[in-house]
Amino acid sequence: MSSCRAESNPDVAAAPSASVASSAAATAHKPNVSFCQSCGGPTKLAVPEGEEKMRAVCTLCGRIFYENPKMVVGCLVEHDAKVLLCKRNIQPSYGLWTLPAGFLEMGESAAEGAMRETLEEACAEVEVLSPFAQLDIPRIGQSYIMFRAKLKTPHFSPGPESLECALFSLDDIPFDSLAFSSIYVTLKMYSEDIKLGKLNFHYATINKRQGASPSDPRGFSVESHYKT
Repeated sequence: MSSCRAESNPDVAAAPSASVASSAAATAHKPNVSFCQSCGGPTKLAVPEGEEKMRAVCTLCGRIFYENPKMVVGCLVEHDAKVLLCKRNIQPSYGLWTLPAGFLEMGESAAEGAMRETLEEACAEVEVLSPFAQLDIPRIGQSYIMFRAKLKTPHFSPGPESLECALFSLDDIPFDSLAFSSIYVTLKMYSEDIKLGKLNFHYATINKRQGASPSDPRGFSVESHYKT
């Protein structure tokens, strides 16, 4: 499974404010379910009784459809003071660099999914060390959990979805050629922690600018940044 397949949309940490609520309201999700999965009838957009949000509701059987964010999991693999990156062999962001990551599958934990994605994309067996960051991207309905991990053996190679894999020192991370805002933010947070000599756990919201490409470093802002 590819890293961040669905992410379609400068790194500034800010304290929570009224702008967060207004931003969330401005990017309210519009349901995208045209036909009922139970009876095949057409749906309409409506606010069900007792609720506040617009939902897709079947016009024949009345079934209400609830859409939930997708969880993306991945590994920030450390080895000899370097991090492992993969160059994407698929769209979106073909030819750009990413951390090995992808959508969580049914029946696996977040850590198991992160290790599986790393094996698929970098042919690398890793041991998860600790969670490093949770990043929410409300506009595209994704939530990321990124784990620090280490190689079990010093062996890695490109999987089918990667053109190449390589270890980068912090000073050599190609920030101008990263595939997604989530990867950019994760690596910025990690680099800053390493330079300060203390690794933290981070939570933040990435606000995507409407119409921005996945890799546009000016196409998003970071808000509600907490670290412990």
